[in-house]
Parts: sequence; C-alpha cells; structure tokens
Amino acid sequence: MTTARPPFRADHVGSLLRNSAVKEARHRYFDEKAIPREELAAVEDAAIRDAIKLQQDVGLPVVTDGEIRRSFWHYDFMQELEGFKFVERDVATGHNFKGANTRPIFPTITGPVDFPADHPMLEHFKFVAANTSVMPKISIPGPSCCHFRVANDDIGHKPYRDDLELLFADLSKAYKKAVQAFYDAGCRYLQMDDIFFAYLCDPKIRAEKQAQGLDPDWLIESYAKMMHDAIDGRPDDMVIGMHMCRGNFKSTWIAEGAYDPAADAVFNKTGVDIYFMEYDTERAGGLDPLRLLPKGSKRVMPGFITTKVGELEDVDSLRRKFDEAGKFADLEQMGIAPQCGFSSTEEGNAITVDDQKRKLELVVKTAEAIWGSV
Repeated sequence: MTTARPPFRADHVGSLLRNSAVKEARHRYFDEKAIPREELAAVEDAAIRDAIKLQQDVGLPVVTDGEIRRSFWHYDFMQELEGFKFVERDVATGHNFKGANTRPIFPTITGPVDFPADHPMLEHFKFVAANTSVMPKISIPGPSCCHFRVANDDIGHKPYRDDLELLFADLSKAYKKAVQAFYDAGCRYLQMDDIFFAYLCDPKIRAEKQAQGLDPDWLIESYAKMMHDAIDGRPDDMVIGMHMCRGNFKSTWIAEGAYDPAADAVFNKTGVDIYFMEYDTERAGGLDPLRLLPKGSKRVMPGFITTKVGELEDVDSLRRKFDEAGKFADLEQMGIAPQCGFSSTEEGNAITVDDQKRKLELVVKTAEAIWGSV
C-alpha cells in the first residue's frame, strides 16, 4: 500500500496525553531511581503503539509518537544539542502561564551549538515509522526556541553573547544537520514548533524584548531567516511544517495578539510548506493575516478546534469559520488541525482521554465534510 504524502486535510500538532503507566514509570525512573532505563522504555514503547493505533483508528493519515518520551515539547530536544546545558534552580517557578507555572528548569548555552549524530530523537522517529502503516511525523522545536528560551545572562559562550547573529547562524547550521539526519532516518515529514513568532505579536512581550535591548521586529526577521537557512536545500520529497501558538501548559497560555506583525515573515520568508496556526480564541486575533499566504502549494491548518477544554466543537460551526477564512486565502490551501498539542508537557491539558479522541475524530470528520477526504 502506498502511504499518502503531506500536506493533508486532517492533521494534528503532535503531543498526546500520557497514560497512567507512563507517568508512573517516569516517576519511578527519574524521581525514585527505582527502575532501569529499559523498563521505562518498554512502558513508553507500549504507550506509543497504543497512541499510533488511536490516531490510525480515528482515520488520521499521519501519526506521531505523541511526544510520550518527553517531559517538555522543546527542552528534551534542546538538551541533547551540543552546547546546551539545562539547570534546575532554587526558584519558585520556571515560565509563568495564566494560572500555572512550569518547573524551574532553564536552558543555558555553554559552548558552540551543534546537532549530534546520535541525537536520541532520531531513534524516536524510527520507532514510529516501524510501527505505523500511514505517514510518520516528528515534531521538534524550531531554531528560534534555542534563543528565545535562553536568558541573555544564560548565554555563557562569550562569542554568542557578544554577537547574536553568530548564534543564529550556528543554530541554522545545527538545524540543517538535523533536517538531513532526520531525512537519512527516513523522515519525509518534519514539523518544527516555532511558537515564538506568535509570542512576538503580543504587545507586552514586544515591550519586554525592547526593554532587553532587542527589537521584536528584528527578532521576527532573524527567526525567519534561521528557519529558512535551516531547511533551504532540503530534499524535494521532504515536507516541513511549522506550528505557532501562544503557550500551552495545563490548558493555560502566556501570549495574546494577532499574527499581523509576523505574518509576512512567516508566510514569505521561512520557506515552510505547512502552517499550523492557533485560532481557537480571540487571543489569536482575526483571520486577515491569512491574506499574506502566497498562492500555490503552501497550506494553512487553522486551529479552530481547541485542545485546552473538552467541550466539543461542531462541524457546522467549523464550516462557517472556514467560510470566513476563505475570504482571505484559498480554501484549497487549507486543512484542519487542533490549535495545539494535547500535552505540550508531560502533565497534559485539563481534558480526558475520551475528549482527546473525540477531538481527533472531529478533525477527520470536518476534513471529510469540507474537502471530501483527509
């Protein structure tokens, strides 16, 4: 059977709720040091096989590992890059969301950045590919994350602290290696979660960056160039997706603001093929920025379906939202996906496993209702 290739009409961002067995095994391995790594891996393997089955059973043409082996959607990838060291500090919180706070774990840059040939997520992808009959996808944090999430005082490598453009150039080179390494591992659909384009549309965050001596518009352009340079020259049969949101931790959020300041850079300067865009609340602003999507083969997946609450949207209301979106971009250049993952960290959103399944079923049902296929 020939595997359908992206872009799809029905897709999702990547992370899925962890089951109780995974949470218990991770606690016993990381906190209690009571089981060997092999035992944890066996529990994760079983959970990922179940997650793949769930995605296939609801009719999705693409599957991920649900990010089940990770604690954070981004830090687990970053901490395996050369030049990064993560530290846990004796402070109250990490990142402050609207109503919840992450653990006080912080990335620091201690030396030249590079992508190692033995990065563990290459094997994570291979496991998914070996256990599915549809298109396997892996989501990793985009290159902007490796700057935005590092405080200036935590850039311990002096050449980078003195010259951000050198850091950005080295990040592009490291990610270019990553793109090729995933391709060599069999990956033909790679997603980079570059949520900080959306963060830099928030007036409060823009002001914070200006107070740090950074022009938020320069950052947007620099982040777009990083992404472009990282994926430029990739093999013709490799598709790159990019997810943008305003924070997702235990159903809470950080940023708000329309995509307008970043839309041109995102659509026209990154070189990305598929855009997963949060659009489940008024915090994302209006649909007008979609007018900047260039005509052609690029695709937008407006996230009208939320992963933050269990209440289920209905197909008719979603169809009306796509009718509105069609005023700004060609409906043929769209598909449907939830606004974010269901479990951007191992804690997960405040929804049930059944809620999650019904949301994924709705993605498929909506795609079939609007476009006739997934």
